[in-house]
Amino acid sequence: MTKAAELAKMGEVLTNSQIGGRRNIIINGAMNVAQRSTSVTGVGDAAGYFTCDRWKIETNATAGRATMSQTADVHDGFANCLKLDCTTADTSIAASELFQIGYKLEGQDLQQLKKGTSDAESITISFYTKANAAFTFGLEVYDNDNTRQMTKLFTTTTDWVRQELTFPADTTGALDDDNALSMFLSFWLHAGSTFAVGTLETSFASATNANRAAGIDSFFSSTDNNFFLTGVQMELGSVATPFEHRSFGEELDLCYRYYNKSPSPHPTSPLGGLQANEAFPMVGNMDGSTTGAFMYVFPKPMRAAPTAIEQSGTASDYSIRVTSDSNGTSVPTATGFTSTHCLINLVSSGAGFTSQTAAFMRMEDADAFVAFDAEL
Repeated sequence: MTKAAELAKMGEVLTNSQIGGRRNIIINGAMNVAQRSTSVTGVGDAAGYFTCDRWKIETNATAGRATMSQTADVHDGFANCLKLDCTTADTSIAASELFQIGYKLEGQDLQQLKKGTSDAESITISFYTKANAAFTFGLEVYDNDNTRQMTKLFTTTTDWVRQELTFPADTTGALDDDNALSMFLSFWLHAGSTFAVGTLETSFASATNANRAAGIDSFFSSTDNNFFLTGVQMELGSVATPFEHRSFGEELDLCYRYYNKSPSPHPTSPLGGLQANEAFPMVGNMDGSTTGAFMYVFPKPMRAAPTAIEQSGTASDYSIRVTSDSNGTSVPTATGFTSTHCLINLVSSGAGFTSQTAAFMRMEDADAFVAFDAEL
């Protein structure tokens, strides 16, 4: 871009009042946070959040599979990206198949779009991509509250390219002002005829499946294929401004609203005086002689109260400590969920603990953790 073009573009940004305040509506757009894992194989058989926080795989792929990873690839001020490697091809695509990278948004975070009013705003979504070859894929913006959508196509190259896609204002259908799902973004990478035999909408319209992914290529066409994504930004207006970088700590805090994972034990403990692979993430007391009850306060209030505890390992990977350790005889359980905390219980039989004494819950294995999910 020439200097004159840069100045003209910045003038439009200033005219549209885009430069002030928080611009990027997307959390973890630079793919810096990956609490769950940095690499997962066999992705494609089920939907889920696997690596980079807030980025979900939506899939109904019959045969195609991929490895999904958070990958270091330094460019344009970015250190990380989300990478997909095709590990199992699918060249016989069933009608109902789909494979997407998705991002879900709460309605209360989108009120500035003024959607459904005569003053509705256009939005611009910019992102960096590259792949092993030139592919045509699609980015869909889907209004879940009013079942309306629009998809725009983009083309990859073997080098990093910043894609800039503007979606026009939609004066039909207001978004709910609450913490539920109102809108989602979908990067369409693979689709059967159910989603791809129609014609792309040129403005927001009532959702018709056949139009949602018309004209895209298939990521699963060959095991040579890969796809890289980072620097995702969604902002008001028709101009893509420079990516809004946030500190890792701020980004992690925003991710905690949807998912948080307890600190992992470290090979050499930073706490001092502890043995390798041990950690004290929770304190509480003995509720009887065998059950430890530990209050777990979430690092940040979550979007909604979780409904279950996620944990890794076996009962012996956890222990209760009063003056000595006693391994669990069952894995941790949790009750009393709110958006701010829950109560974790660990049973350790035969240790002779005394009710109402203070206790720690200790993790004995480097891979042991507890985690909580409030994703949309």
